[in-house]
Amino acid sequence: MISLRYHVVSIAACFLALAVGVVLGSTALNGTLLSGLAGEKKDLGSQVSDLEAQRNALTARLADADAFAGAMGPKVVAGVLDKRSVVLVTTEDARPADRDALKQLIGQSGATVTGEVQLTAAFADPDKADQLRDVVTRLQPAGSKFPTAGDTGTLAGALLGSVLLLDKTSAKPQSSGEELAAALGGLTDGGFVKAGPDVKPAQLAVVLTGAQATGDGAGDRAATIARFATQLDRTGAGTVLAGDAGSADGTGALGVVRADTSSTSILSTVDNVDTSAGRVSTVLALKEQLDGAAGRYGIAGNAQAPAPGVASQSGN
Repeated sequence: MISLRYHVVSIAACFLALAVGVVLGSTALNGTLLSGLAGEKKDLGSQVSDLEAQRNALTARLADADAFAGAMGPKVVAGVLDKRSVVLVTTEDARPADRDALKQLIGQSGATVTGEVQLTAAFADPDKADQLRDVVTRLQPAGSKFPTAGDTGTLAGALLGSVLLLDKTSAKPQSSGEELAAALGGLTDGGFVKAGPDVKPAQLAVVLTGAQATGDGAGDRAATIARFATQLDRTGAGTVLAGDAGSADGTGALGVVRADTSSTSILSTVDNVDTSAGRVSTVLALKEQLDGAAGRYGIAGNAQAPAPGVASQSGN
């Protein structure tokens, strides 16, 4: 007769055998998994090393190309803007290094930079739009005609264009020196611009901006700068809107311009002004504006070519 003790011992033996089987099975499985994972880790490590090597090689090639563009740039642009004049307008996020390098290259092209005006963060702030509109309307020079569009970017472009740019046909000032001083003074008092010393009207303008706008109201801020640059172009002999990488994205000023065919038909844009090649393109685009043409240049997907006179490799 089978005793209770026998049952207990049998059940215990079964559980012990099961436990031993699980341990042995899991140990063998874990060994296989660990071996497989180790192999995958080694493969991934090799891929990472290969990608890092490719990245370093591409970085070196880009550095060489930019150094070459920097060395050849002055020769490429020499005399392109001989005896012309350019006013430089920057946004608050434009890099000073880009501004200084661009100014130097403009000088090497034979042109004179007649002054600098910086647009403050308040200029494109949607919450300050009504205030800016009131200031611009009050400062409108006598006899000038502003567009009927009520957005602040267009109105501010009309005001600053009328005092900062020469007439495209006669190359004469469109307003008096007193009106120029009043416009810059009023916008400065309102906190919308910071003007450099002794600003004079010019034939051409460069609007230098940074990357794409971010945060609340990013699209509105980008649109204000885009419309400002477009109206500035309409007011004088030509304007180029230039920005850093990212400026051609959806919430970048260049991105807004490039999405609007009425703007791209007259305003030239350059999306890599943070490089030597981009700065050369900006100067060449100014010459293109004088010749009555416009284009989208740089490395972004919505650019049509790397530079004026260079065929697109992407078919844009």
